[in-house]
Amino acid sequence: MKSGFSIFLAILLTLGGSWIGFVVAPTMQLGTAKLTTALVTGDTWPQQRTGEATLGQQIYRANGCVACHTMQLRQDGVSFEVVLTSAGKINPTAVSNLISTLTLTGLNKEAADIAADKISAVGGKTETHLTATGADISNYHAVRRSVAADYLYDAPVQLGSLRAGPDLANIGARQPVAAVHLQHLYAPSSVTAKSAMPSYKFLFEVRKQINGVASPDALNLPAEFATAAGYEVVPKPEAKQLVAYLLSLRADAPLYEAPFTPATTKP
Repeated sequence: MKSGFSIFLAILLTLGGSWIGFVVAPTMQLGTAKLTTALVTGDTWPQQRTGEATLGQQIYRANGCVACHTMQLRQDGVSFEVVLTSAGKINPTAVSNLISTLTLTGLNKEAADIAADKISAVGGKTETHLTATGADISNYHAVRRSVAADYLYDAPVQLGSLRAGPDLANIGARQPVAAVHLQHLYAPSSVTAKSAMPSYKFLFEVRKQINGVASPDALNLPAEFATAAGYEVVPKPEAKQLVAYLLSLRADAPLYEAPFTPATTKP
């Protein structure tokens, strides 16, 4: 009898400790997390979602999208690039000749500093740019890894564990056109050949055109996916809300815990 009670107590303590460690503690940590500040711009991060995007987050959850998509970008490391900003006025030819002999991309910090010092010694001026590296960064055209601050406005956080479809942590920056997302929801293979994603046609309405003219919201579908002549496919509010949520998914601000050098357009 005493043995049975001891076993029961041990199981209870084990399960209770696991629950506290894996559920309660992370929830408390997230609850005390604060908004952070983006590097360079000083803007608050993350930015609050619109009401439409917040509703779309619940549609994403209700339709089980997390079962096939993750929302967490991984990063293997960083690389440095030395960028010449000025050849100087002392001996620009010497700077140009030196540049042609140096490797300036894909460097570690030590090699980047050495290259920058060599250029500076002959009168050139440089900047050192930091770039995130890794398979996720390359495959999803991301600029950095996901960090805890990215999820402060998520309730619940939907990290996912299976990539039957691509990671969506940065989909809003990667594909910012709403019409493409709407078409993908209605007819996935019309956007991505041989897509395994199911069609979400129930988020759309097929209706007759008014006076034979398509409405502004009507999808522009390829011929093989189009409806009968005189009819059109238009998104319901739920489809627009879901797309608004997808467009809000952007991990493109440099943060203290996930820095990178933002690309700039030269005048």
